[in-house]
Amino acid sequence: MGPVSFPPTSQKLSAWKGDLAKMTHLQAGLSPETIEKARLELNENPDVLHQDIQQVRDMIITRPDIGFLRTDDAFILRFLRARKFHQADAFRLLAQYFQYRQLNLDMFKNFKADDPGIKRALIDGFPGVLENRDHYGRKILLLFAANWDQSRNSFTDILRAILLSLEVLIEDPELQINGFILIIDWSNFSFKQASKLTPSILKLAIEGLQDSFPARFGGVHFVNQPWYIHALYTLIKPFLKDKTRKRIFLHGNNLNSLHQLIHPEFLPSEFGGTLPPYDMGTWARTLLGPDYSDENDYTHTSYNAMHVKHTSSNLERECSPKPMKRSQSVVEAGTLKHEEKGENENTQPLLALD
Repeated sequence: MGPVSFPPTSQKLSAWKGDLAKMTHLQAGLSPETIEKARLELNENPDVLHQDIQQVRDMIITRPDIGFLRTDDAFILRFLRARKFHQADAFRLLAQYFQYRQLNLDMFKNFKADDPGIKRALIDGFPGVLENRDHYGRKILLLFAANWDQSRNSFTDILRAILLSLEVLIEDPELQINGFILIIDWSNFSFKQASKLTPSILKLAIEGLQDSFPARFGGVHFVNQPWYIHALYTLIKPFLKDKTRKRIFLHGNNLNSLHQLIHPEFLPSEFGGTLPPYDMGTWARTLLGPDYSDENDYTHTSYNAMHVKHTSSNLERECSPKPMKRSQSVVEAGTLKHEEKGENENTQPLLALD
């Protein structure tokens, strides 16, 4: 006679229903296509989602040197997605996330959009964030390098603004799965500006974005880069993981190669796209509100519950943007104009496109 099976007790049944509701909540709002993409590309299995999260949480005890300030299910889940549900890799990224913040405390003091340094960077378009996503559902971030006024914005404040923006964006589960694209336009970026990109601050940026943040970057695209940006890339290459290097594309002035990877209908005219020129204040208004003198509070959930609050009109005047250097407003597909002579021979892509 085989073993006798008993129906689940009401207590077990209640716990099972609770777990099912929790898993449904963690995937709530995701389209069926995105759920299937997470299953195929990230190994996300809703049947064992709670166990995967708990296994990562159980590893926290192995790192008593790190203060894990947030360990809820939704937070840990983004690290699992960023590492394709390899629990050990996800925990390593989670630990590096908080360790990076512990080692760079000054960067994360007053880590909110109304911090004067972050606010100036946001108003100046660091970063730009396109409203629509590309054909893979990825969010497109833009950096117009020549807009960096070094008397106005420190590189650290620009990095802080980028990290804060990613904190806000990564709250969207769709973006945790689909990821991001970054396009950097180096038009009119001077050698003097480039000289401020020291190895130490470039390493700080790489550690913050590549090694310590739970985002999937589908590509980093350089356009119109001069020879000294090639030199900088060679300098930072040893700090990049193989996976990262394969996703960096140096297009030079060849927009056709950019359009092979990001379709023109998703790009503004600066990049030969069909969309209008990018408005530098778009993302700043999203975080700070359309009226910079308005003093309403805006709250974005993150590990430290950052609060985005408007400041006084005096600070607004201090932070008012200076005229921006822009790339050409409209270009023909496949070309990107140069403003300086003698650069064309230095803009051949360093990496073959996949």
